[in-house]
Amino acid sequence: MQALFQSLFKAKTEQEVDDVIQAHSLYFKSANWFPIGGNESNFSVIENQQSNPIASLVEKVTNSIDANLMKRCLEEGINPRGETAPKTMDEAVIQFYPKSKDWDLKTFRRKQAEEIQVVADGPPKNTSVIIYDNGEGQNPDDFENTFLSLMRGNKNDIMFVQGKYNMGGSGAIVFCGKKGYQLIGSKRYDNKGNFGFTLVREHPFTTGESTTKKNTWYEFLKIESKIPNFEIDEMDLKLHDRKFKTGTIIKLYSYQFPTGYYGFAQDLNQSFNEFLFDPILPILTVDKEERYPKNKVLEADLYGLKRRLEEEKNYVEDWFSENYEDELFGTMKVTCYVFKPKQEAKSVKDTKEDIKRRYFKNGMSVLFSMNGQVQGHYTTEFITRTLKFNLLKDYLLIHVDCTQMKYEFRKELFMASRDRLKNGDESNQLREYLGRKLRQSQLDDTNRRRKETIGFESEDTTDLIKSFAKNLPKDSELFKLLQNTLKLEEKKKQQEQKVDKNQQEKKEQTPFNPKRFPTLFKYHNNKEGKISVVSLPKWRFRSN
Repeated sequence: MQALFQSLFKAKTEQEVDDVIQAHSLYFKSANWFPIGGNESNFSVIENQQSNPIASLVEKVTNSIDANLMKRCLEEGINPRGETAPKTMDEAVIQFYPKSKDWDLKTFRRKQAEEIQVVADGPPKNTSVIIYDNGEGQNPDDFENTFLSLMRGNKNDIMFVQGKYNMGGSGAIVFCGKKGYQLIGSKRYDNKGNFGFTLVREHPFTTGESTTKKNTWYEFLKIESKIPNFEIDEMDLKLHDRKFKTGTIIKLYSYQFPTGYYGFAQDLNQSFNEFLFDPILPILTVDKEERYPKNKVLEADLYGLKRRLEEEKNYVEDWFSENYEDELFGTMKVTCYVFKPKQEAKSVKDTKEDIKRRYFKNGMSVLFSMNGQVQGHYTTEFITRTLKFNLLKDYLLIHVDCTQMKYEFRKELFMASRDRLKNGDESNQLREYLGRKLRQSQLDDTNRRRKETIGFESEDTTDLIKSFAKNLPKDSELFKLLQNTLKLEEKKKQQEQKVDKNQQEKKEQTPFNPKRFPTLFKYHNNKEGKISVVSLPKWRFRSN
């Protein structure tokens, strides 16, 4: 069994997984595949989760955070469901990680981050993802009640972990190539029992099934009616600075990343920081030299966008927090981060692009989080339409901490997939409340100051005038004046470009070299057919 696991784990793409299956066809016969959750209708749960492949990966990382908290709880002999167990994730960190304040220092943070690793594998254009955690782990006999179950609510009565629905980890399967290959391996933290593993895939329709069933399902491998397993002390699975002993390791083959995602230590790290705005535990993202030989940064720890924003003073001009209480929702904390319009040695345009690349990679301007994980967001549309702070559109990030909200309100606000807000009454009421409060906050003064310095901080005031004119009534005198001014400027630019073009053509003309008698005529036939050339016999003429 160990040789089979190693063959699957070494496969870098779903095509290579196919090759392993064909080479060991006896193990992968149709009788050895069973539907996840024991239900062939599981596609209704698995396919109805996160619409974003990055948000789906975040759910995997969230499960790893939960597994580490569970391990620490069990190591201390505490019943996770008992009275003495922590009631919140913050309490769990304080109780289980007494030196967590040291994580503000890079050396200590990096050491802790190695407990949860997200590692790249395969070629850059066909990347597979390995997720490792040194957490609770599971015995092979428990796989079907944990990794391979759906809707059991295994964590619903454990208050210090994020998970509750027992389904989020399956959301990434739909982004695993075209066949849904996902390898799961795990060993219990206490070293009792064997290392177990299974392969998950989308069930391939047979000829008969394709005419009798509307939809396929997702299934997992058992051999001789058991989860495959074997004894280990440790395994070298090419993790960063460690070998696998206990915990869980998952491999997602040929993962469908959004366009423009390359190095894990850069692009994926930035996205994780956005979705995990203030995570309980730090995480390590790891790329490989064989994928990017010229990349000098292959590993990077991440600890949430919140800490980056409050530490990187080169980008953030100011930030402030306000606590709001209302009978409608209870309590929430709102933090606003205002970015500098221009950095030293950079133009306004370059500064804006740099800010967007570093902090708005996923277009999320207003983040709603629960225990540090983003559950939904607004785009810049909230800033321009609701707040009407147009000049702050690309320079404002708002974080709304919903952890302390009333449960009744919060459950109507977030979807079970934890990647978007419900479009219901509670969401609309919250939007109106936030808009009203933030318009009366110090953001109003910030927006006013930006207006006053508009001519000094912009290199191209024409673009700003155009943006300003769009919001004016079309029948106002000021709109007509601005419109005429812009038309005159455009006309002037066109004339200047025309003059420059004529001068250029003049320079490119060859000098005239006259001769006494013409000796040769050259006909230049226009390709568009504007000048027609006809043939004429020698010594003859032709009339029109």
